[in-house]
This record gives sequence, C-alpha cells and structure tokens, in this order.
Amino acid sequence: MNGLDDFCRQLEAYLCRKNDGHLIRIVGPAFEQVCGWAERGIPLTLAMRGIDRYFERYYSKGPKRRPVRIEFCEADVLDVFDEWRRAVGIAITAGASTADRVREAGASEAVEGGEIGADLSGHRSSLPAHVERVIARLTALRGGRDRSFDPVVDDLVRELDAARAKARTIRGEARDTFIDRLRQLDASMVDALRQQTTQVTLQQLEMEADEELRPFKARMPAGAYEDAHRACVDRLLRERAGLPTIAY
Repeated sequence: MNGLDDFCRQLEAYLCRKNDGHLIRIVGPAFEQVCGWAERGIPLTLAMRGIDRYFERYYSKGPKRRPVRIEFCEADVLDVFDEWRRAVGIAITAGASTADRVREAGASEAVEGGEIGADLSGHRSSLPAHVERVIARLTALRGGRDRSFDPVVDDLVRELDAARAKARTIRGEARDTFIDRLRQLDASMVDALRQQTTQVTLQQLEMEADEELRPFKARMPAGAYEDAHRACVDRLLRERAGLPTIAY
C-alpha cells in the first residue's frame, strides 16, 4: 500500500468510526479528492480535525439523518489546514492552486487589518468579541480536575477582565499597544504551560510536530523549520490543555 492509499484508508476508517460504524468507501472522485489533500501536504491529524469540525456542526443541527460522506468535509479540512499553516508559519508554495492562493490572500488581508480573532479561522471578529471569547474560554477551564494551571489562568482572566471595557473604545496607538500586550500574555501562557509539561509529553508532542511538518521540511530553511516546529509544538500544547489563543 503506497502513501496515498494509506492516507485514504486511514481517513476511511476514521470516518467510519465517526459515522457509528457505517462504512462509506473512499473511491472514485472521493479518492481523488482525498489524494489531493495528501498531495498538498495536509497532515492526517489535521484532516481528521477537519472531519471533526464538520461533524460538530452537523450534530448541532439536531438528530443526524444519514451517514456523512468524506466529500462534505473538504471545506472544513481546508480551513483547518489554513489555520495550521498560519499558526506555524508555513507559506503557500509555488505549486499551490489558485483557490489556495485566494484563501491565503484573504486570510493575510484579514490578519493585517486586525480582523481575525482567537481562532485564526478567517472569520472576522472584533477585538472586544475576541477578548470576551478568550475570557469565557479561560473561565471555563477553572475548576477542572487538574488545578495546577489555575493560578496562571486566574492572573490572565484578572488582567483581561480589567481590560475588556477598554477594548471597546481604544483606537490608534493605544489599540496597537493593547494588541501587543495580548501577544505577550499569549506567549507567557504557553511558556508557563511548557514548564508544567513533563519531558516525556514534550517529546511526544515534538514527534507529532515532526510528522505534521514532514511534507514541508525539505523545502524550508533550517531556521524557518525550527521556528515552525516550535510553533507547532506550542499549538499542540495549547490544544492538549484546551487553552484559547490570546493573541489577536
């Protein structure tokens, strides 16, 4: 079995589990579509996360009606991949499709205009809404089974709560300063999380990052790869802990 076949079969098995055991084969046009994901370098874990996102939206509409086909999940898979690329600093390659370039250009314009919030999903979000969402996510984390990170979360919520009113009215240089502070808080949160994570777990996450970045490593300068690898590990740490992105 070659790499593309294995990629498709693993997604087929994953989709089967998501469909409560109902098997829908990835063949014909669907096979070509999924092979296209692999050829773009979309990591298997991100493709699965895109499928998860589709199912979350599907279930939110009420009782399911029929098994989900892999074709329905493509938009979510590509969105997750775009978010991942921007988070770890992977640029569109020379061989990318026109659709990819349009998606990248739109996302870049939104980022430069300060319109993308915590989820980096390309959906426009105001600064006040971003701060409110981050506070809500952090507050929901308090009181869980693992209380070791509570002091860090408490400090973050306290500062963000004090600043939430300011986020509605600040403009110009004051707004830029506040956004820079959000980046600082985000970096300090991830650093604190790293310090509380065991070396064994960090090594596991580094291996996951190696696998996610493998399709891109050969065409990345060493320094860029190191930066992307650290950003990838930080993202995995954040997801593992259920932490939001504070940076705007």
